[in-house]
Amino acid sequence: MSRRAPFRLGIDLDGVVADFNAGWIRLYNAEFGASLRTADVAMWNAPVLLTHFASMSQFWRWAARAADGASIFRVLDPYPGALDALHRLAAEHSIIIVTTKPRFAVDDTFEWLEEHALPTQEVHIVDHKPVVDCDVYLEDADHNLAALHDERPDSIVCRYVRPWNRARDGLVDVSGWVDFEHVVAAA
Repeated sequence: MSRRAPFRLGIDLDGVVADFNAGWIRLYNAEFGASLRTADVAMWNAPVLLTHFASMSQFWRWAARAADGASIFRVLDPYPGALDALHRLAAEHSIIIVTTKPRFAVDDTFEWLEEHALPTQEVHIVDHKPVVDCDVYLEDADHNLAALHDERPDSIVCRYVRPWNRARDGLVDVSGWVDFEHVVAAA
C-alpha cells in the first residue's frame, strides 16, 4: 500500500459490525416458532435454505416489517468488541461505513448507527463498494471481496472470515476485530 496513516477504513456493517444472522434468526424464531441457530448459517442466502421462504424476495418482504413494523436492520445487535474496536481505530483513522441495504432499510440503518454511536465520518449505502475509495476495507461478502480486490489494487482488503465466504489470493484474512486492528497497525 502506498498511502500513510491516518487511513480511510472502509467498514461493512452486516456480518462485520452488526450481527445480521442472529438478528433475523431471533425475529424469525419468535414469529414462526422455529428453533434456528446462527450456527446453521453456512451460505450467503441462508434464509431461503433454512426457512419457509421460497425466495430471497419473500424473505426481504418479511424483513422490511419484522421488527414491530421496523426492518430487521433497526434491531440488530453489534458483534462483541466491534464498537470498542471502531472507537479505538477512530482515534487515529477515519471510519467510513460502506454497506449495501435494501431501500426500505436506509432510515433504519441511520437510526442504528446513531443509536450505537458509531464513530464514522462518512456513510455510503451503495451496491458497488469499490466506488468508495478507502485504504483498508473490512468485508464479509464474497462478491464484494472480489470486486474490492479487483478494482482497488492499491488497498488492503480484509476478509472477515465467515462460513459464507472463501479464502482468495490477495486478501488478508481476519478472524475478529483484534486481528483487524493488528492489520491496520502494521499497514
